[in-house]
Amino acid sequence: MTLSHDLAGTGPSTVVLLHSGVCDRRMWDGQFSALAAAGHRVVRCDLRGFGDSPIDAPHTHAEDVRALLDHIGAERAAVVGSSFGGRVALELAALHPGRVFALALLASGIPGMAPGAELRAWGAREDALLEAGDLDAAVELNVDTWLGPEAGEDARALVRDGQRRAFDLQLAAPEENHPVAPEVTREDLAGIRAPALVASGAHDLPDFRAVADELGGLLPAARRVDLDWAGHLPALERPDETARLLVEFLTEVQASALSPGVSAR
Repeated sequence: MTLSHDLAGTGPSTVVLLHSGVCDRRMWDGQFSALAAAGHRVVRCDLRGFGDSPIDAPHTHAEDVRALLDHIGAERAAVVGSSFGGRVALELAALHPGRVFALALLASGIPGMAPGAELRAWGAREDALLEAGDLDAAVELNVDTWLGPEAGEDARALVRDGQRRAFDLQLAAPEENHPVAPEVTREDLAGIRAPALVASGAHDLPDFRAVADELGGLLPAARRVDLDWAGHLPALERPDETARLLVEFLTEVQASALSPGVSAR
């Protein structure tokens, strides 16, 4: 299947927006049009098990995104990933380096991530609530955990709705259709040559700040940015500021990332 997605803009470069694990493609409402207005062709999608993309077969998220690029006729793209979407972006860049000319990673996960104490405690609490059938409490746990102090009620409502939809899709899916994570090693990640923006929030869990530090040293062309106002979802917490950050980064890398005479479409 083709992932549910939206397209905007007609620029020569393609930008793919990959949502976090507690949201869907609506989390990019504050950046989608801004990136298109800056001269990019922008696609935002729902990964399988989120939003409007059902879990209808065994799959790998990175390969689903590669197939989406094929579907829209994009030879290469800049990939923006939030949290879980950042991990998928890294997997795509490691497995298909010719398809990714830039990475923007916002509070990103990383393949093979080993959770620390706070993340383990959150996971245990979520598991207990799901096993008890208390989906409403599990949703509120995620809203309270992942949104920083700058998030308003609209952001909370969006995460609340997106997380509930994800629970409904994922809990109903047969085990054999759940995603398979590709084996991507630290050596594979160190081979990613695309310019990368690696951003973390001061109010995020320590795990994700540590991941950003690791990626800043691991990716050869990484630029590390600390957002002193952000929690785990800066795109929802300060949408306009996050849009400016992405536009500025992509403006810096576009000319050097695209080979002369070759379109990213």
